[in-house]
Amino acid sequence: MEGKVMPILELKNVSKIYNGSTKALSNVSFKVEEGEFISIIGPSGAGKSTLLRCINRLIDVSEGNVVFDGEDITSIKGRKLRQIRTKTGMIFQHYNLVDRLSVVENILHGTLGRKSTFRGMIGSYTEDEKKYAFEIIDDLGLSDQAYKRCDELSGGQKQRAGIARVIMQSPKLILCDEPIASLDPKASKVIMDHLLDINRNKNITCIVNLHQVDVAVKYSSRIIGVLSGEIVFDGPPSELTQEMIHRIYRSDSSDLITDVSGGLYEQ
Repeated sequence: MEGKVMPILELKNVSKIYNGSTKALSNVSFKVEEGEFISIIGPSGAGKSTLLRCINRLIDVSEGNVVFDGEDITSIKGRKLRQIRTKTGMIFQHYNLVDRLSVVENILHGTLGRKSTFRGMIGSYTEDEKKYAFEIIDDLGLSDQAYKRCDELSGGQKQRAGIARVIMQSPKLILCDEPIASLDPKASKVIMDHLLDINRNKNITCIVNLHQVDVAVKYSSRIIGVLSGEIVFDGPPSELTQEMIHRIYRSDSSDLITDVSGGLYEQ
């Protein structure tokens, strides 16, 4: 239909089976509109990380289809897959930085997907790329750490460097796999504030795996609850009831959600 806006991402009946028998995802379907901030919640082993890795094709789906930016990417390979991955930034729980390199060098690595293999190997960056890297560094409060090796940084600083590297990539979609799981509450708030700012001001769609239900409720426009590889909830935070939280986590989950109107996550 003319004028119809396509979702930036659509999963159609996606399943993932490991070793021929272990079903990590079962018949998962949902659409993501451009500019959404979505949190995926669920217990350990629910399939959250597998879901993210199916979206950016770090792992192949066993059944179903993944459509990203208007293109079915389920079976693409080689150069075309690399091109698609330049549009999907990934932020990891354990940062995935090169420790022996400086912050700015790690951030500039965000451009490598757009370069030839030779230019990437010799670390050839344009002046505009370097200028943009330092603008991002400043925005994320890392100016004093720009030339430090990444193994000298705190966990929160490392995660900000990881976010900066992804922004350098200029993606349409950012996938975050437990980005605050290794951080203290103060550093966690800084990271989530930065992600929300990127989402709102750069209009980059974000999908974030989280264990902390209160954080998901505070920051997300939409929450997807996953249990045993299946979606059991998909809706706005206002509709996430205590009963649904108990169902997702299969337990008395009163400790998983707090008064998000105040305290640490007050904005």
